[in-house]
Amino acid sequence: MPEETFRCGYVALLGRPNVGKSTLLNRLIGQKISITSRRAQTTRHRILGIKTERDYQILFVDTPGLHAKQPRAMNRYLNRAATDSLSEVDVVILVIEGTRWQDDDDWAVQRLQGLSCPVIAAINKIDRVEDKQSLLPFIKTLAAKYEFADIIPLSAKNGDHLEQLEAAAVRHLPTSPPFYAPDQVTDRSQRFLAAELVREKLFRKLGEEIPYGLTVEIESFKQEGRLLRVHALIWVAKAGHKPIVIGHKGQLLKEVGREAREDMQRIFEQKVFLQLWVKVKEGWADDERALHSLGYDAG
Repeated sequence: MPEETFRCGYVALLGRPNVGKSTLLNRLIGQKISITSRRAQTTRHRILGIKTERDYQILFVDTPGLHAKQPRAMNRYLNRAATDSLSEVDVVILVIEGTRWQDDDDWAVQRLQGLSCPVIAAINKIDRVEDKQSLLPFIKTLAAKYEFADIIPLSAKNGDHLEQLEAAAVRHLPTSPPFYAPDQVTDRSQRFLAAELVREKLFRKLGEEIPYGLTVEIESFKQEGRLLRVHALIWVAKAGHKPIVIGHKGQLLKEVGREAREDMQRIFEQKVFLQLWVKVKEGWADDERALHSLGYDAG
């Protein structure tokens, strides 16, 4: 494909928590690069997913969920990481969960004001909308909230209408040579992905409050022949959370380690030895300096 007709650009996935942005990104890319769970704040970093086809390359930017309430330093960081992404993208896809409009959706729309780039509304999880006739009036209501370039109902889980969404995004990309090699799917390192996979398993297994007070830091990431040896620290914000994360006789931590290791072996395509430790860093999620030291720098 001649460079003068090749299209390449950044497309941000924006929306409140739990609307399915990370699932949508993984489905569009065709492999798992962004972790998922049913809990808010699962996505804490901007994740770049790269999709290259014969005549275009889309650089999808998965962002943390936008939420109006910002009681902690972590909440402020998440909103900052999401909104900072908007200044340098060519297209924004606002992801909405079915016909369930909430206050945080309004707050997300407010973040779009003043943008010069086109915004596409993606109504996700239509497979869960029992009354399909409710979609048309919802689309009309949505169209009155913002001047969207397109409004596309879809299901990231089932893959329905994703081609339509992708084609709509490509139409708005500038002509440009590709920024990345055609076989590259993310700009994130294996070390980063390893930490995220451990955190995903913890988010899926723990109760309501604890996931928001934990993070994962890779202490060691070494290739030894054909074996990748990974040592990860799980930081919790309260001493009382440590035994809960470890579980009865260490069972929960063993399950987290086994599932994360299996994912790493599948994604990294090699044998992995994974060790996990749990340590306490009191109140880290409320401390801007602690956030920065643990890699939360909005970059």
